Amino acid sequence: MRILVIEDDADLRLAVSSALRGAGFAVDAVADLPAADEALAVNAYDCAVFDRMLPSGDALGYVRARRVPAPVLFLTALDSIAHRVEGLEHGDDYLVKPFALDELIARVRTLCRLGPTMAHVPLRCGDLEMDVARHQVRRGAVLLGLTGKEFAVLEHLLAHQDRVVTRDELLAGVWDALVRPESNVLDVTLSSLRRKLGDPPVIHTVPRVGYRVLPG
Repeated sequence: MRILVIEDDADLRLAVSSALRGAGFAVDAVADLPAADEALAVNAYDCAVFDRMLPSGDALGYVRARRVPAPVLFLTALDSIAHRVEGLEHGDDYLVKPFALDELIARVRTLCRLGPTMAHVPLRCGDLEMDVARHQVRRGAVLLGLTGKEFAVLEHLLAHQDRVVTRDELLAGVWDALVRPESNVLDVTLSSLRRKLGDPPVIHTVPRVGYRVLPG
């Protein structure tokens, strides 16, 4: 899942981004609405987290005018009933500052289920089953303990198991702009994921093309 965070407070932007990355999301973080406009023009997001009041304008008006193509969560210090109703009318969720980062992560994960990339039925490949909503993976009767990135890589591969998924596609879909194409983060994650999935292998390398999952 790829998340866009728009927050002008540098410390809060870093805290939110770090918490979401730690939960396994890919995160792009910007400070104002023009930067958000640019990010939305070139990337597809599963959720957008907007600080309501920004120096460049009221994010609610921006969301209402632009029709952001992703579920929207507003972060704001405006906590009156009227403000809450207004936020829910034009966004998908509303979280009042100060807030717990664990609650933010839970709400973002829930909003991602509204988007087209989240499956409402388990993803399966042979004896491997992923329940996206519950964030669980089983092989046979065994519940596997995957990290956030391992889960995200496997989800992407299972969601596109009818074709080969390229390395660049996995990097773009699971990580964010901070990760360079030559980074070995994907190799490390795949190695660990393959070890946890066990034998027979499920994830197969297609030389010079990418990766795909096949029933073991």
